Amino acid sequence: MGQRQTIPVLPLRGTVIFPGLTAPIAAGRPGTLRAIESALKGDRLVFAVAQRDNTDEPSPDILYSMGVIARIGQIQRGLGGVQLLLQGEQRATALQYSTTEGYLSAVIVPAEEMSPVDENDPAFTALQKETRERAAELGERRGLPEEVVHQVLDAVTEPGKFADLVAGYIELPVPEKQGLLETLNVEERLRRVLVHVQRQVGLLEAQEDIKSQVQEELGERQREMYLREQMKAIQKELGDDDQSKEMTDLRDKLNALELPKEARAEVERELGRLERAGRESMEAQVIRTYLEWIAELPWNNRSDDQLDLSHAAKVLEEDHYGLTDVKDRVLEFLAVRQLRAQQLAEEVESQGELPASKLRAEKDDATPSLVFPEDEDRPITDKKEAKARAMAKGPILIFIGPPGVGKTSIAKSIARALGREYVRVSLGGARDEADIRGHRRTYVGAMPGRIIQGMKQAGTKNPVFLLDEVDKLGVSFQGDPSAALLEVLDPAQNDTFTDHYLGVPFDLSEVLFIATANFVQNIPGPLLDRMEVVDFAGYTEREKAEIAKKYLIPRQLEESGLGNRGVSFTDDAVMSVVSNYTRESGVRQLERQLGAVARKVARKIAMGETGPIVDETITAEEVRELLGRPKVHPERAQEANEVGIATGMYYTPMGGDIMFVEASIRRYYGSRGTDTEQPGAGGPVSLILTGQLGDVMKESARAAFTYATNNAADLGIPKDRLGAIEAHIHVPAGAIPKDGPSAGIAIATALVSEMSERPVRGDVAMTGEITLRGRVLPIGGLKEKVLGAHRAGIKTIIIPKANEADIEDVPEEVRSVLSFHPVETLREVLDIALVPAETVTQVKPLEIAGAA
Repeated sequence: MGQRQTIPVLPLRGTVIFPGLTAPIAAGRPGTLRAIESALKGDRLVFAVAQRDNTDEPSPDILYSMGVIARIGQIQRGLGGVQLLLQGEQRATALQYSTTEGYLSAVIVPAEEMSPVDENDPAFTALQKETRERAAELGERRGLPEEVVHQVLDAVTEPGKFADLVAGYIELPVPEKQGLLETLNVEERLRRVLVHVQRQVGLLEAQEDIKSQVQEELGERQREMYLREQMKAIQKELGDDDQSKEMTDLRDKLNALELPKEARAEVERELGRLERAGRESMEAQVIRTYLEWIAELPWNNRSDDQLDLSHAAKVLEEDHYGLTDVKDRVLEFLAVRQLRAQQLAEEVESQGELPASKLRAEKDDATPSLVFPEDEDRPITDKKEAKARAMAKGPILIFIGPPGVGKTSIAKSIARALGREYVRVSLGGARDEADIRGHRRTYVGAMPGRIIQGMKQAGTKNPVFLLDEVDKLGVSFQGDPSAALLEVLDPAQNDTFTDHYLGVPFDLSEVLFIATANFVQNIPGPLLDRMEVVDFAGYTEREKAEIAKKYLIPRQLEESGLGNRGVSFTDDAVMSVVSNYTRESGVRQLERQLGAVARKVARKIAMGETGPIVDETITAEEVRELLGRPKVHPERAQEANEVGIATGMYYTPMGGDIMFVEASIRRYYGSRGTDTEQPGAGGPVSLILTGQLGDVMKESARAAFTYATNNAADLGIPKDRLGAIEAHIHVPAGAIPKDGPSAGIAIATALVSEMSERPVRGDVAMTGEITLRGRVLPIGGLKEKVLGAHRAGIKTIIIPKANEADIEDVPEEVRSVLSFHPVETLREVLDIALVPAETVTQVKPLEIAGAA
């Protein structure tokens, strides 16, 4: 250990001095100046040590213990203090700090370095060489001349002094520099210095890359701006200033629009901003896009409605076969509006104008008030506007029905019949409120919602606007689009519909909105309340055949290149495709199968084949050969009367059909092999339900079983069938889930048949909900169920008395061949469905002895 000595302390703020380096220091604090004066009186040595904190009054607590013994070189005095050069000589450790005569002094002892064990070790030599190269690279990247860098570095050969030299010149925080000063092991210090140098080099490389990119971008922009200024000057000399011309055209287009007051104020404000903004700025692009949207919307463009009801009826008949009830409802809808429009147009023509208040609906519980924009008191002088306003009044229609029955196409026919533009927006899967209302302009890439986009596409203020698949709307964290539709479909609000992108009201009151859906239960109640439901039922097989012959076959033959070859289908061939290869309420699958037949015939003709298939007429046998085996196997009515099997009816979106309900009773004698329990003496009773039945259907089965057991005497059920029994009810097609209350009377009939051993008539099908007291309650989907039963060969239909009026919905050709029996109680059902007891041959029931 070196000799102890006491010397003045020179506290350093924001820097660390290393041995062998000379550093300029500015001193101005009183204590520091006294320490310097004390050192100058002696051997000019001071203990230069860094402060932990940047404070004006240093104390021993904030000074590091290791510093450098430094010699004061040149000194220059000034008004604010002194400037001096410090030459670091040797590391030293302070053993004790003390205050003497107003300055700090320290008892120090020199610190010796730990030299490497072998300076010729290859690893140490490589470390030293790498540090020199990286330090030279750092100096050059900082802008120092190469020869100066090498001259300074080559002047130091000792590893420890070289590490101190590099450490003194790299930019590091004080704690990290102090760490290098306190590292006495030369090899470790070199390694740590190399790490810091490498970081500095990487940082400088990144800065140079960023600088070059910025300079390149600025250069391109400056060049582009220079060229554009030159172009402007040239265009100005030629009198062809595109920017001013474009602004003038846009302003003229906007001035020609009859905008509401709020919209006009917003347009003028945005035009002013656009003129002040630079042409190439991002803000100018956003404003220009917004104003172009405003200019392209149909603020005052209307199409003239055709008020010829016979023409509308003709168009509907041309485009659609069947759907008589739907066509009647649509024609009634149009007739009321056309009469109202004619009346208003005649008043405008005779009086020259019409007060807007004439068009307002009276406020009552049934019809909401129809409100118009802020200029609603403006007299109406245009017959076209009066007709359009009248046509828009009234409820909004929603077409409910299974897929493929013509909901979308009949809306298009309404537009054609009225001479209006047609716009269709599919809402299936939409789950963002912005799909309806648009995005606010603060977002990058913002655009209007589907409603405003549809109005721009239509180009008129009064199109027929179809909102397709409103029951498929979703809900997400981004909002509920069905809630946004409430304003669109409310005549009391949609005259001031505000899209988030536009930010100004747009009048939708003259738009004829029509919505479509498959499932009414999926539509939110408030939204459904704003619309009038028009039900679309499935087509009968006869209607499908007529649609195929009139529309589908000609279209498919034309698409397959057979339109001019005289190819046709026989009636049996068409019915074969309808009944054996499709099972649906609509006709989409039917058209696909007919297209498959046409393509196969086209292929044979193209290959030059001959034979009956390529003749002009396609028969049912040829359909079987072309399409293969039948793909649909519908249920058929039972040929014989059976005990315990009743025929029910069901309805799905694909149409109606029949289903069979099977019941079986097992009677127990004794327990575990004994015969201690006699039949009819009471005992455990269980009910097993299979066939993937839903909760509602299971409850119907339990109600039917309770009714049958409680009224056994009146129903002719022997007492020996009421003891320890197990009733098993099964509905075939076990892989298909089933639910609903309408199978109640079918389940009860099957149970009573099995327990009384009376067969159920095979030509009878039934539907209706049952109660514990045997009452039969009404059900839904009667038309589709009856059509399915008729297709299956059923002759007699049992329905609830409350559904008797629904028989009128069944087509006449089906009603004429069926026998309907409206009933109110299960007793009436059994009297019709069960074979009379006196004609039944008794069959001994299945008995299982010893069952547990």
